[in-house]
Amino acid sequence: MRIYTRSGDKGKTSLIYGKRVPKNDLRVEAYGTCDEANSMIGFGLSFLNEVEWDEKQAFLNAMHRIQTILFHVGAELATPSDKEVTWKLKQEHIDELEKQIDAWDATLPELKNFILPGGTQAASALHSARTVARRAERLAVGLGDELANPYVVSYLNRLSDLLFVAARYVNQQLAGEEIPLQADV
Repeated sequence: MRIYTRSGDKGKTSLIYGKRVPKNDLRVEAYGTCDEANSMIGFGLSFLNEVEWDEKQAFLNAMHRIQTILFHVGAELATPSDKEVTWKLKQEHIDELEKQIDAWDATLPELKNFILPGGTQAASALHSARTVARRAERLAVGLGDELANPYVVSYLNRLSDLLFVAARYVNQQLAGEEIPLQADV
């Protein structure tokens, strides 16, 4: 199988089920941004290859599951609203994120003010992934009634929350610094 098809050379791409749309279509922007968030998560995780902590494998397993579900979110966004999605996002997927957020957050010091994104390279990449997930959420909201499954927006919203907590969790595990936002500038 060839990687290139040449079918997009004139600025159009196919949604699932073959409908052709411009590559700057809002639906394409939304699922492309999910792919970007997924890649940024993978980039963040790559910084963990050489470090160890007791719960590292459990953390990686959770993040790999999230990456897999994020591919499915992209598939939902790539499916025209008048077509059936093979794999549907459900409330249980959002509940799973919330459970993980709560578990990691319970190990972290309470936030008393905003923090600047940063710390370790892994945490910084996860903070970046969070902002990309927020952009994907905004794009999905822009689809309005064209988005058949309301859980997509909810999942992306919760995913960005999870990525914030994941970045803090990684910083804690790797002794990364959290710099509080200074009110006076």
